[in-house]
Amino acid sequence: HARALRAGLERLFGNHRELFWEPGAGRLGRAALLDNARWLGREPLLRFLGGAGGRLRMGTLLSRQSCQARLRSAEGMSLAEFLYPALQAYDFLHLHQRHGCRIQLGGHDQMGNIMSGYELVTKMTGTDVFGITVPLITSTTGDKLGKTAGNAVWLNRDKTSPFELYQFFVRQQDNVVEKYLKLFTFLPLEEIAHIMEMHAKEPEKWGPQKRLAAEVTKLVHGREGLESAKRCTKALYYSSVEALEEMSDQELQELFRQATSAELMLEPGMTVLDLCRKANAIPDGPSGYRKIRDGGVSINGNRVTNPEAVLILGQHILKNGVSLLRVGKKNYYIIKWLQL
Repeated sequence: HARALRAGLERLFGNHRELFWEPGAGRLGRAALLDNARWLGREPLLRFLGGAGGRLRMGTLLSRQSCQARLRSAEGMSLAEFLYPALQAYDFLHLHQRHGCRIQLGGHDQMGNIMSGYELVTKMTGTDVFGITVPLITSTTGDKLGKTAGNAVWLNRDKTSPFELYQFFVRQQDNVVEKYLKLFTFLPLEEIAHIMEMHAKEPEKWGPQKRLAAEVTKLVHGREGLESAKRCTKALYYSSVEALEEMSDQELQELFRQATSAELMLEPGMTVLDLCRKANAIPDGPSGYRKIRDGGVSINGNRVTNPEAVLILGQHILKNGVSLLRVGKKNYYIIKWLQL
């Protein structure tokens, strides 16, 4: 889990460095990604209690709003949960002493933990340090976005593909898109204001949403990730055969996560009906035949109604050796043709 988090953050900072640092302009320092298990796992319990534990006051810790809420809850609060602010405070002390860190940044739900860190560092070193909190991102109903709420988007491609990330931001409503452009992109405020002015004139084009989605996807997954998201969008929503032909196996699997995959040999005279039956996409007998004839089957985005039609290279089978079969509205089958 930690390795996956590190890889996602390293990619994010690498894309930022590549895409948003102008040649010759002032450069940000390279980000250092540290795992607090490296120092907390080596800290003897008694030394921790005698050091940090002796400087943190029980009354202050108990008075925190987050602590009070947990104590009043039906589940109560475990000792491990209660000590969490002390461990986070110790992280701040360690980073200050070893790396000169003077600012801790977090969501506003981290206010109490950050204050504990501030108090610990100032008491033990006498140095002025600072905490910054930022508002949590919420849905239009005011609910928190995140893993616990079940509506998170991830930096890891295995959890949220470039296409899914792009679509998440494209679907944002008008009342939040300007705020998200300011929060999640590096566009100048003047450019954001111009984008919103154009949107007021042509709201049907969804200009701010598309720009937001493009900027975030490019930052998280790089230029190729953005191109992948656009290919998948064209293939799924615009039935673009060209986009389907350019898609990799990974993109097909990401776009059609629930799709069944099958590998087939193309036989002489093979028909649409043969394909559907070999892929187990339709039932045997007359009902499967009628399913095709009644327009319930499409291949590569084009509806087919003749079960006896012979499969044609370049039409039913794309140049990348793939056919995308859809039966009904949501049942997809990815067919990979062998030895074409």
